[in-house]
This record gives sequence, C-alpha cells and structure tokens, in this order.
Amino acid sequence: MLTLGSLFDGIGVFPLAASRHGITPLWASEIEKAPISITRRHFPDMEHLGDITKLDGGKIPAVHVITFGSPCQNLSQMGNRTGLAGVKSILFYQAIRIINEMRDATNELFPVIAVWENVMGSLSSSDRMDFAAVLTALTGRAVSIPPSGRWAHAGMVRGGRPDLAWRLMDAQHWARPRLARRQRIFIVADFGGQHAHEILFKPRPMLQISPAGRESGLSAAQDHRGPVIETGGRIPVIRPFQLFRMRGAANDRYHVQFRDSFGFANDPFPTLLAGDVAPFAFWYEDDPMSGCISFPSELESKRLMGLPDYWTKYGAEGQEISSTQRYAALGNAIALPCADYIMAGISEVLNR
Repeated sequence: MLTLGSLFDGIGVFPLAASRHGITPLWASEIEKAPISITRRHFPDMEHLGDITKLDGGKIPAVHVITFGSPCQNLSQMGNRTGLAGVKSILFYQAIRIINEMRDATNELFPVIAVWENVMGSLSSSDRMDFAAVLTALTGRAVSIPPSGRWAHAGMVRGGRPDLAWRLMDAQHWARPRLARRQRIFIVADFGGQHAHEILFKPRPMLQISPAGRESGLSAAQDHRGPVIETGGRIPVIRPFQLFRMRGAANDRYHVQFRDSFGFANDPFPTLLAGDVAPFAFWYEDDPMSGCISFPSELESKRLMGLPDYWTKYGAEGQEISSTQRYAALGNAIALPCADYIMAGISEVLNR
C-alpha cells in the first residue's frame, strides 16, 4: 500500500489527488481550524499532526510520498518579496528537516518521493537566489543559477540523490471546461530512483475533474456552471477583470491597457487569491444592456480549481464553513488537475 503525508495540507487537495490514484493519505500537518475540519470530513482516517515546527520526522509514521506547498506570502509577486528569509516562507526548511529526519530514521527508505508546490514568484524572488536555495536544500548539494541568469520554466538536477525535476504548470490548461489561471511551480524529488522526469513530463491520460461530483453523486461536468452562468439556452458573455493588470495600468496611467484589463473573450479567470475575489462582467449576447458586474460564487470558485462542488462547504461535524474561510482556503489551495497529473505519475512509477 502506497502512503502519503501532506505538510501545509490546507484543504487536502494533495490527499484527494493521491486517493484518486490508489495512494492512501496517512497523515497531514495544518494549523488553520477551518481547513482541518474540511479535510477531517473527507478523510476521517487521516491523522492530523498539527504544527509542523513541533514534528519530528523520525517519529511520525513513515510514508512513501511527502507533499508540501509551503507558505508563499514572501515569495509571491503580490507579497512583500522578502523570499525564503521571510517569516512565513522560511517554514520551507521545516519540511526539509522532516524529510531528512524521516530518511535518517528509516535507513534512507522513506519518503521515496517528495513534491513541493509554490508560486511562480519563487523563480525570481531574492534575485533568483531563493529557487537555487530550494534546489540546494532538496538535493543536499550546491545548485547555482544558470549562466543565463534566469530559471527556465522546466528543468532537472541529475546525477545524485534525489533525482529532481521542476515544472511550471498553469491550471487553466489542464482541464475542460477551462479552469482559472493558476501558475505554480512543482518540484518532484525522487530519492528511490531516477524517475522524476517521468512523473513530471510524461504525457498521460487525465481523470475527469470530479468523478465523485457532489455528495448527491452528480458530477460537476454534468451539472450547469453555477447560478450566474445558468442560461436556459441563451448565450452568455463573460469577461473576467484582470485586476493585477488593471491596477498596474491605472498606476502608470496606461489608458488602453486599463480598458483591456476589463477582459477579452478568451481570457481565463484570474488566479483566485486568499485575500481577494476578482469580479467579472456578465451579460447575454442578445441583451447587452442587462449586464452586471458580479463575483464568482464559492461554488464557481471550486469549479475554477477543478474541485468537487461539495468540497469546502461543511466541516467534520456537519457545520457550514463561513464564506470568508472558504474563499481564503480556495485562494491558498492547489488546482486538483495539476495534483492529479503528478499523483498519477507517482503511482505509475512506484507500482512497477
């Protein structure tokens, strides 16, 4: 039986993806009450270990796979850019400590695979030194910035343990209907062989976004796209506002770019943020004057992340999670199809 431990677990997207590919989520570490309650509801047998800073990797149950989306606040282009030295993002090193402690305690057997996820800004923060530090910490040897002075959106570090590969994945390209734009760096470190490139680069079939669908059993793909977009046969026109683009254009007084930030027909929904919800314009093709400006509902936000409709609504005791907590949890979450693809690769490699 393949097993998984999830550090900085959030609302359990890595455990969800793992379970869809025959990997059993054994434990999770998270400190936020609402996300813990959400994951307890979906994974009642998964142990919650609490604060990562208080864990000893040599004493917790050994697992085949450890996933960790460490805090991104200091790496994000929307954050303060203090990098891995920042008060939140420095917790990355706690995950590295736990991985090393577990490998020491198990004679280098576990974990076999480690997966790190973070924002695209990690490639450029601290004059691009932060990503070098991440690769160095995972491989245990110095990794320098490429001669070009920039990190590619995909790459590998080979010739030692672990075998390592990274890739920038944008969720909008990984499912139909199209998801929200969500560019994230994923690193796969293979301590047991040289299969990181297979896990992260090999083409493979994708599962349906939400085969389990709602708790009633109806798949999200069979259902309508939410109350705002329910059309009754009429053709809706939707223009997501690109707020980051809009704010920059307004600050620099770029009038054309400001108008363009109101969205084009082929624009994806912007990245969901933990502290903000981007609006969009909506109207019917045959009645443009009846349009409105609205915000994605929590249901639509889950679908934009590829998550089942019911995923964040209730906690472990059946209590409804507040809207504020649900939006924040979704803004911090991982898009399910990207996690799905990686877990499919891990399952394929480890089940040989």
